[in-house]
Amino acid sequence: MTDAAELIDNNFLRQFELKINDHLAKIEYSLQERKIFLTKLVIPDEINNEDFSKDFLALVFENIEERGLSVVPTSPEIAKFVRSNRKYKRMLPVGVRI
Repeated sequence: MTDAAELIDNNFLRQFELKINDHLAKIEYSLQERKIFLTKLVIPDEINNEDFSKDFLALVFENIEERGLSVVPTSPEIAKFVRSNRKYKRMLPVGVRI
């Protein structure tokens, strides 16, 4: 479902966006130095399912990794995703454990 969609980093609103069938999924963030704090995950009910959430989060994490940033997940849903995907734990800053 996310294959044809394009991930947008909306710097003005400080959120990653993915539009699917006129519905906007987003992850709000705060950028400080070389760390990005993922603060809120918002997925409309019409497109919300476990597969979509995982794919959306994976796209965001790949984008962040390409930029060489560390990730601090402050949202419970995003922290759960990191816990269940060991490959993204390496993106956590030193001293942050999930």
